[in-house]
Amino acid sequence: MKRLASIIAFAVVFCFFGHEVKAQSAPLSERMTATVMDIWSDSLWTGRPFKWTYDQGVVLEGVSAVWQRTADKRYFEYIKKSMDFFVGDDGNIRTYDKNSHNIDNVKNGRSLLLLYNVTGQQKYLKAAQLLRHQLDQHPRTKEGGFWHKKIYPNQMWLDGLYMAQPFYAEYSAITNDTKAFDDITNQFVYMENHSRDAKTGLLYHGWDESKEQKWADKTSGRSPHVWARAMGWYGMALVDALEYFPAEHAGRKKLIDILNRYAEAVSKVQQPSGLWYDIIDVPNGKGNYFESSAASMFVYSLAKGVRQGYLPQRYLAVAKKAFEGMKKEFVEEVNGDKINLKGTVSVSGLGGKPYRDGSFEYYMSEKVITNDPKGVGSFISAANEMEIAALAKAGAGKTVTLDYYFNNERKKDALGREVRHHYTWEDQSNGGFWFWKNAFNFEGAKTGRLEVAPSATNLKHSSVYIIVDPDTEKEAAYPNFVSDKDVTAISSWVKAGGVLVLMSNDVGNCEFKNFNKLAQAFGITFNEDQKNTVTGKQFEMAAVMVPAGNPIFRTAKKLYIKELSTLKLSGTARPVITHKGDVVIATAKVGKGTVFAIGDPWLYNEYVDGRKLPADFDNFAAAKDLSKWLLQQAVTK
Repeated sequence: MKRLASIIAFAVVFCFFGHEVKAQSAPLSERMTATVMDIWSDSLWTGRPFKWTYDQGVVLEGVSAVWQRTADKRYFEYIKKSMDFFVGDDGNIRTYDKNSHNIDNVKNGRSLLLLYNVTGQQKYLKAAQLLRHQLDQHPRTKEGGFWHKKIYPNQMWLDGLYMAQPFYAEYSAITNDTKAFDDITNQFVYMENHSRDAKTGLLYHGWDESKEQKWADKTSGRSPHVWARAMGWYGMALVDALEYFPAEHAGRKKLIDILNRYAEAVSKVQQPSGLWYDIIDVPNGKGNYFESSAASMFVYSLAKGVRQGYLPQRYLAVAKKAFEGMKKEFVEEVNGDKINLKGTVSVSGLGGKPYRDGSFEYYMSEKVITNDPKGVGSFISAANEMEIAALAKAGAGKTVTLDYYFNNERKKDALGREVRHHYTWEDQSNGGFWFWKNAFNFEGAKTGRLEVAPSATNLKHSSVYIIVDPDTEKEAAYPNFVSDKDVTAISSWVKAGGVLVLMSNDVGNCEFKNFNKLAQAFGITFNEDQKNTVTGKQFEMAAVMVPAGNPIFRTAKKLYIKELSTLKLSGTARPVITHKGDVVIATAKVGKGTVFAIGDPWLYNEYVDGRKLPADFDNFAAAKDLSKWLLQQAVTK
């Protein structure tokens, strides 16, 4: 019996600790997303009318961030399924009424743009165009600020900046509407001018230009209190819109300055727990409480602001403290795969029927619930940012530059504009390097592009320089071939410590004669052949196994590299991976620098983003492995 009891006790302990290990194995962002995909499996809220609503967009924003960090196709499919409930083949949006002039209705445009950018399906673009057209007709204040809704005339709310401006900015970047960024800048400037408290830097929930609302101060037009989630919306709007601002646009600096003032004000009212009260300006008010959606939004805004370089590094400590407080106060274990989020106020607003007077007592009267979509969505985004922040930063202080000179293919897009095509950082479709770009960025590196011939001057700030698939005369009207001058400039840069990546293509799809002049300077020749051809979806035909202990691909075991050109090596060049007797990947040490070569641009989105390849291929892991290794070889410039 003693032996039996010992066995049972051991089993219980084993199961207990096994559960704990499992509970800690998945990041919180993924566990929260698992809850979302369980309780809202069809993407719609049980017990609520079928309706186009911003709540859903907040959730999908978080799911999108997790997909881009993990390349798990389930997340993308969930986003697509969610939008397909509403978007018809003709691009019309079910239940959407643009004549209501409700700024909230614009929010889900971010999900539509993601789907269009990735799939190229016209229905998503047409639906996004409907939302963009709403902004053209949306009523405004006298100086040009968007009303929150037609039923709330003359009013701007902090919430509205998040609902429209990130979409407006992304759409404008896609369509190259640089003039629109003046308008986007002004929306943030107007809101700060009218809602900011000069003493504390905090922003009041709403502003009434007419000063006619009962809740509006008769002098300033402001609402009475600082509602935490409203400030959270505004912060998220800033960091998301800034991502699309042209670097040279004057509004970019204005928004970064606003964000820095915002971050300082938010940090000053953070409580010892790391959290924030629902009504920030009445911390000792009866019934005031720590609120989870606001904390999530502050964490996201501060952490992303630091990651993108808009905010000083010190604000990451504020975000970390808040995130630890959130885990203690709001995160509820469901099981090893899922969590719940407690402590989210379901809604708070101003005016309407019944009338909301903006008093402290009003805010305290709204229900606080578990797993509200606004809280859940912002928590996923915040957790994802903190998980990125926790990654080792091999790229800190380093810049990865992608060639846009030798590879300069163009095509007409859906709007009739000539755009770059194939192997660019910005492109989220199959042929782009969006996921590979993220891998470098998540390692702390900056990513840039070089649109002119390389030289000592324009390469001096680059730690890694990537050249992919130089154009043939069939691919570009006036291709830029690698010249002897280019070989000299790049070779000198490598010898001084640069890290060069050379990716050709298979025969017939790459310019080899001149590209090989560059490769041969480092003992590498692309063989102008085609190996690993694939028939249909027989992906195993292009499987390449990574040998154990590979110094570059430490986590990836099985690669998909199709229709590649093999390599011939000499001098200091050494094979990294061979396949069926052929060298597939090689490196060379030249002076203080390093060269990496492969005969295919294999890390483009189609085979990295998780949507196409069977799950046992590791191209996404390989992209991360390679990014880390390249950055480890590089010196800070």
